[in-house]
Parts: sequence; structure tokens; C-alpha cells
Amino acid sequence: MTDVLAGYVAVTADPRVTAVERRLRLPVSVAVRGRRGVGRDTVAAALAAAGVAVAAPGATADIDVVVLSERLTEEEQTVLLCRSVPTLVVLNKADLGAASAGGPLAAADATAARLSVAVGLPVVPMVALLASAEVHDDDLAALRALVDAPADMTSVDAFAAGEHLVPAEVRRALLDRLDRFGLAHAVLAAADGLTPATVTARLRALSRIDAVLAALAGVAAPVRYARIRAAVHALRVLAAETSDERLAAFLDGDDVVLAVMTAAVDVVEATGAEVDRGDDAGAHTRRALRWHGFARAPLDALHRRCAADIARGSLRLLEACGE
Repeated sequence: MTDVLAGYVAVTADPRVTAVERRLRLPVSVAVRGRRGVGRDTVAAALAAAGVAVAAPGATADIDVVVLSERLTEEEQTVLLCRSVPTLVVLNKADLGAASAGGPLAAADATAARLSVAVGLPVVPMVALLASAEVHDDDLAALRALVDAPADMTSVDAFAAGEHLVPAEVRRALLDRLDRFGLAHAVLAAADGLTPATVTARLRALSRIDAVLAALAGVAAPVRYARIRAAVHALRVLAAETSDERLAAFLDGDDVVLAVMTAAVDVVEATGAEVDRGDDAGAHTRRALRWHGFARAPLDALHRRCAADIARGSLRLLEACGE
């Protein structure tokens, strides 16, 4: 919708329309919260590095990301159950999970699933320390040396202080940046003959940052949808007050209707619902009928509005097919 409205702004000189477009273009802000020791700042840094608009500590935001680690305290559960904004829970330090057949990340997945049921929110495991880790040529040289002459990795102290041809300060620096879990996987990657860039990519994949970003996009979908509807409403009021027929026609045009539909689809898909993505007359007809029914179903107001917007957009697409 931002690009659609920006296109209209480019050909109009009305500063009131421009103001609406600027408000709509503002990023969805995210506040990262959590008790001391859970890695809140590391999660915040990883999200910011991925392009998320992370709010300053203590500031209010459109969305809360609440960081947990290993367990859920009673205080944390109370906060989550009394939330006032859309919230995503990140189970950080997933590499420290209990031992299981599938490894610590599989155990973290199981823990996250249980927590999600307990708090009624999406919970995503993460190893935030690895999300922004970068492996350089000199790091890879040290990792290959650890492949050729394995070090004692039974504990942090054993690895950092034991005798080895890789200098102790280099080993400590690797531990600080990767921790034992990341270091072990980096050594395995070096053994596979990977380059610094591909080792970095493997560590990023292990961090689960992409899963966190995907979940965050789902939590943000209703926020974006509400902003779009508010922008359209504000512009309709402006068009009515100024008798601006051009603006009114723009708001009733296919581009706006389909942009609103797209935002509505994002909302319902974030709940796990499926929307037919077919692009022929039959798909548009089925989609319009299905979501028209949902718009009259006993759903909450948000999802009834989404259903109506999906049905409306589907009818526009059907018209374009000449049906």
C-alpha cells in the first residue's frame, strides 16, 4: 500500500495526502523486553541488524518482543498474560536446552511449543549470539587448526586454558563470539571445507533469526493492516471534505482495493488460515464466496473486516478476468 500511495503522492501536490503517506511509511516499531541475563540486548542487536525498527530501551512500541531463557518465571507469565500490544516471545539461548535425541535445538522447539500453549502467544527459539556472528579468514585458519588438532571442549575453562597450538587469546575470542555451541558447529563447518562466508551463513541458520523474523512479520500483520485501513479512511474523509473526485476515484480503484486485500491476507495467514493464491476466474470466484461467508461468520471484528476485504479484492480480480 505504501508504494501505491506513494505513486499517487508523486502526481498530487496536496500536503495532506503526503502527510498520510509519510505516516503509513513509518516502520512498525518493536520493543525488546526481558529480565536480566536472558540476552535481551543481544536479541535486540540481532533484530536491528536485520532491519527491524527496534525502539530504545523502556520505550513503548507497536509490538513487544519478550525474551525468555530456559524457563518461564511467574512474573514473566503474568506480564505475558496481561500484555497490551501484539507480542512475540523469543526463547533465547536455545543451544542451552536439555539434551535430547535431536540435540538442543530440537529440545528448544519442544519447550517453545509448550510455552506457546501456556501463554497463548507465538514462541520461537533463538540463539541470538550467532545471528550477527561473522567468520573471517583468520578465524577460519584457527578453526581449521582445531580440526587438525582437536581441543578439549568439555567445558569453557578446558577449551580456553588448555594447551593448544591455537593461542589462548584466540580461543577465548572465539568463545566470546560463538559460545561452545556455535564454536562446535563452526569447527564442523571448517572440516567440511566451507569458506568464511558459508560458515557465517551456517551459523546464521543455526541462530534461527529467520524464523524469528517470519514470526515477527506475522505478529506485525494486524498492525500494518490497521494502519492501511486508517490511512484509507483518513483519505476518504479528506476526499469528502474537499470534494476531491480524483482522490475518491483513486481510493475506489483496483490498486488500493488489492493493496488492502493483500494486507488482509497477511493477517489471516498469520493465524494459520489458508488463502487460495490461484489467479484464474475459478480461484477468484471460490475465494470471494468463501471469504464473503467468513465476513458474516461469528468471528472477531478484525477477522470479519479482513474477510470482507479479501472477498472485495477477489471480486475485483474476477472482474479483470472478464467474468
